[in-house]
Amino acid sequence: MIQDHNLVLHFETIFKTHYSSVKHFIFFLLKSEQDAEDLAQDVFTRLWSKPEIWSNQEESNGYIFTTARNVTLNFIKHKKLEQHYQEEQIQENLIKELCVSEDPLNPIYHDELQLILDLALNRLPTRRKMIFEMSRLNGMSNQEIASTLNISVRTVEHQIYLTLQELKKIIFILFFLYFL
Repeated sequence: MIQDHNLVLHFETIFKTHYSSVKHFIFFLLKSEQDAEDLAQDVFTRLWSKPEIWSNQEESNGYIFTTARNVTLNFIKHKKLEQHYQEEQIQENLIKELCVSEDPLNPIYHDELQLILDLALNRLPTRRKMIFEMSRLNGMSNQEIASTLNISVRTVEHQIYLTLQELKKIIFILFFLYFL
């Protein structure tokens, strides 16, 4: 019991010593007071679960800031994924809205949208268009496309990414024009 009490006191000392600097470090990276506070608390929650690390003062300092950095980088990655997913959902909903509305002109909108997308794809460099069609129209995996065209999987991924970026621009313009 005395040993547990001493560990709690030792952790309390570490917390009081480092919490402020950990929070400032995270704030410097994120520029958000609330997120910095939440993540700093997360760092010390993780630290609490590993007394073998913080019971030795010399090792705990490096671990605390390494954990703070990792927690912050994971947070940033998660936010980027979340944002990417939201952007995809907005675009998907826009297309559905353009194509599924009860507007009597809906078939015309659908045909126009398809024509615009076809025109956009036809403007692409031949190889990029081929890669995109193999992926999206033929349902081939990136590995299959790479093997077929004798290029790297990374090149396939990059070409698909560039095509999607181009289509996103066009969809954004359509969205703007649709709501004028």
